[in-house]
Amino acid sequence: MSPLLVCCGLATLDVVQVVDRVPGADEKVVARSVDVTFGGPAANAAATAVALGVRTVLVTALGVGSVADIVRAGLVAAGVEVVDLAPGPGSPAVSTVLVTRATGERAVVSVNATGTADLREPPADLLEDATTLLVDGHHLRAAHVLARAARARGIPVLLDGGSWKPGLDRLLAHVDHAVLSADFALPGGGGLEDVLTLGPSLVAQSAGSGPVRVLRVGRPAEVLQPPTVAAADVVDTLGAGDVLHGATAAALATGQDVLTALREGVVRASESVRHRGALGWVYEV
Repeated sequence: MSPLLVCCGLATLDVVQVVDRVPGADEKVVARSVDVTFGGPAANAAATAVALGVRTVLVTALGVGSVADIVRAGLVAAGVEVVDLAPGPGSPAVSTVLVTRATGERAVVSVNATGTADLREPPADLLEDATTLLVDGHHLRAAHVLARAARARGIPVLLDGGSWKPGLDRLLAHVDHAVLSADFALPGGGGLEDVLTLGPSLVAQSAGSGPVRVLRVGRPAEVLQPPTVAAADVVDTLGAGDVLHGATAAALATGQDVLTALREGVVRASESVRHRGALGWVYEV
């Protein structure tokens, strides 16, 4: 079977400006550059997987309108097949991103998926040829439907856990592998061990440029050490986590075991910070 990755989650319009420093209250700064492109965890992960040679379908909410047209055109140009669950006129979220020139650190403001509601059900045959499903916790109802169907078909389900969202505990019950950001935290506290009790057989947590901690059911804790990237070589950390998840999901879709897939994701994410944007590593020579 040819590999097919299905991603379900957020797509945004990102307005990315490179600045010397993030402005303070009531202050204006002049940007060094500006770029307008698609973004969002699932969207960037999908484009990453396509860049790595894996056919990928993105299930998201775009709607009909000028902003939706820009996002859709960008995704299609990146080779991503789009399934839009938004029923009519509307707009994906717009994210404002400030990247600090000297360090590559980013600050992001976005409404995420809070403005979307009343989405269509995902097509019943969407997972027919899928070899992996990635969900990012946004558009939670659709993600839950797909994750439950994937589990029933024996298709691996990978969670991009950027942050805790209400209802995520129900989704985790149908997740095989949860790869969490450094900022992810359970309500009321708790560690990776507690996430493991919610359903996944593997839980991993990244730590920026630091090691990735991995827990698997019935096994001792493991650590994956990313390649060293000198601070002077860091251009932009925007989307590095999305690249991690997209590359991991792409490797899973091709039949790699989860630890091998995660190692591949860590390597790709480390390379991505040497370039501008989530996909600079693909397009920059």
